[in-house]
Amino acid sequence: MGTTVESPLDTARIELSIGGMTCASCAARIEKKLNRLPGVTASVNFATEKAWVACPPTLAPADLVTVVEQIGYSAAVPTTGTDRSATQDDTALGLRRRLVVSAALSVPIVALAMVPAWQFPSWQWLSLLLATPVVLWGGYPFHRAAWTNLRHRGATMDTLVSLGTLAAFGWSVIALLVGTAGEPGMRHPFSIAIAPGSGLDEIYLEAAAGVTTLLLLGRYLEARAKRRAGSALRSLLELGAKEAALLRDGRELRVPTEQLAVGDRFVVRPGEQIATDGVVVDGTSAVDNSMITGESLPVDVATGDRVTGATLNRGGRLVVEATRVGSETQLAQLTRLVESAQNGKAPVQRLADRVSAVFVPVVIVLALGTLGFWLLAGAGAASAFSAAVAVLIIACPCALGLATPTALMVGTGRGAQLGLVIKGPEVLESTRRADTVVLDKTGTVTTGEMSLQDVVAIGAAGPQEVLRRAGALEHASDHPIARTIARAAMRTGTLPAVTGFADLPGLGVEGVVDGRPTLVGRPRLFADRGLTLPTELRSAVEEAEARGATIVLVGWDGAAHGALAVADTVKGDSTEAVRLLRGLGLRPILLTGDNSAAARTVARQVGIDDVDVIAGVLPADKVDVVGRLQAQGRVVAMIGDGVNDAAALARADLGIAMGTGADVAIQASDLTLVRGDLLGAVDAIRLSRRTLRTIKQNLFWAFGYNVAAIPLAAAGMLNPMIAGAAMAFSSVFVLANSLRLRRFRSVTAA
Repeated sequence: MGTTVESPLDTARIELSIGGMTCASCAARIEKKLNRLPGVTASVNFATEKAWVACPPTLAPADLVTVVEQIGYSAAVPTTGTDRSATQDDTALGLRRRLVVSAALSVPIVALAMVPAWQFPSWQWLSLLLATPVVLWGGYPFHRAAWTNLRHRGATMDTLVSLGTLAAFGWSVIALLVGTAGEPGMRHPFSIAIAPGSGLDEIYLEAAAGVTTLLLLGRYLEARAKRRAGSALRSLLELGAKEAALLRDGRELRVPTEQLAVGDRFVVRPGEQIATDGVVVDGTSAVDNSMITGESLPVDVATGDRVTGATLNRGGRLVVEATRVGSETQLAQLTRLVESAQNGKAPVQRLADRVSAVFVPVVIVLALGTLGFWLLAGAGAASAFSAAVAVLIIACPCALGLATPTALMVGTGRGAQLGLVIKGPEVLESTRRADTVVLDKTGTVTTGEMSLQDVVAIGAAGPQEVLRRAGALEHASDHPIARTIARAAMRTGTLPAVTGFADLPGLGVEGVVDGRPTLVGRPRLFADRGLTLPTELRSAVEEAEARGATIVLVGWDGAAHGALAVADTVKGDSTEAVRLLRGLGLRPILLTGDNSAAARTVARQVGIDDVDVIAGVLPADKVDVVGRLQAQGRVVAMIGDGVNDAAALARADLGIAMGTGADVAIQASDLTLVRGDLLGAVDAIRLSRRTLRTIKQNLFWAFGYNVAAIPLAAAGMLNPMIAGAAMAFSSVFVLANSLRLRRFRSVTAA
């Protein structure tokens, strides 16, 4: 019936798709309800709209669906291949439509209310005409959520928004129809006097329409972020080869990779992706495994070697026998790792939601208390109701609606100018708390491209002669290391002609250069030919290998004359970036699938201690490393660029992806560095922390204004013009405070 898997502990794992959640507190309510069931441990993720439930095998998925539906939300067991993107597209489009219409109608309402010179006869009735669709149709998602919460004795920001906007709108309608507010010539003059009033000459349509529009903006931005939550998984699934050259009766037949079965043999030509996991049965080549292991060097493969689906064949023609297909491949396992890591994240409740859980009930109690007090005091029903409604109106979060979206828009806008992409407000909290930063090596700290590091020559031959001869032979090879050496040699001058060229798979190349038999390749090739390395050359080779470099020996006339050291190159700004990350209170850890020697060499170059180097890890190991650090109480930021980093980026409290890396890594991350350098990570963390600080300042002012003004409203002393002016000033303050983020400067500019 669903995705149910038995574990060794006799516990079933069930995944549910959840609908109807509007904020992080909704996720918390569902999680709390599920966890009350005997033997159930549930985790609900608001961003991905999924619940992961560990429960006794006797508990059916339908029982869990019923529990969720009982508290006002929808739930379903996803079928294989379920894609929520269409539903999420519809949700985002619906919110955008409401936002555009509401904004177009709200602008004239606010303008007429705030500029007395524009208040023509009967302007208030035009405001009512424009505000009605905004409050009732535009604000419908908030009213629906508030009603759901009310039915289940809950309160969120939706409750406060719905109550405030409906109270402002309802009282305005009463004032227009029953009171004096509907008389021709009514004005909203500015006044600084505080005096009791009946309330029937006051309208609050601009507050009702304005708050609705602002909150719709925030909800639309949230929907867009949620729509991208599944993009990492879709990107991963799209990485693999779409077709394979299947061998049947000695002929090649192009078939979709889904049709491959275990035992099938298929051909992989140079430059093609390997269709699925398998074993090489014919041919030799160099395979780029960087997307899986992170290793910067291609791996030489020959008959009997295992290869992984979706990796790239950089060298010769291969015939591969499939050993794992479909959901059993390493790419499919990596996809499950990313999905598991995303759903394993603890949902971050926003500050506004946390405060509203207390603020909303208090405001409602105060409004009812105000009504009762004035009725008992004999003030009359109109004045008592006016004061009670004023409490709800002044509590309506006008500035609160601006607090997060404006700071986030200005902060992310400034980030975009600096090549930084921040995906959502929950990311900001993680940047503040992060105390450990895990750095992928290849493509993050280093360039991910091989370069010639050193040329060693002995005897009469000089380094230039060694490089010239090696470059001439390697120029005829298509191996990635050979191309690196050839490019370096070509920069020194014209390469000599080669005759008698022969490629020695997995070992090197040989040929005749300047009339002399020349050999270029691995130390094993020279050993096989019985060529002994002089002590001086052997020492240089051992030293280079200790640094993690790849050694290519060069010899002619039956003797070794030199060696070339090839290695990945550290980015120019990595050392400074590591120093600045330490300055932000982060402990840097280098994590890589590359070998230990290469990893420690890079770590020393950028200022990371050997004890903080973790090498030779696969994608699943990277996730485990992040998990272990989190289990130690650390808040982990992860910076990476490859497919092999995607699951770890999703698992980390803060995932930062290089924009020059794989799409799936970018989608799985919380922050993206378009510039592709580590100094961008420093800027991203600094900007995120400053944006979060601005949001907190905005929230403090917004709530502070409401708390200070509520007593005046309860006392019946709230003049609507002062309330309107104060609300406007509160909103202007929040906006001005957010705009200060535009002055943020990059560390490179500083």
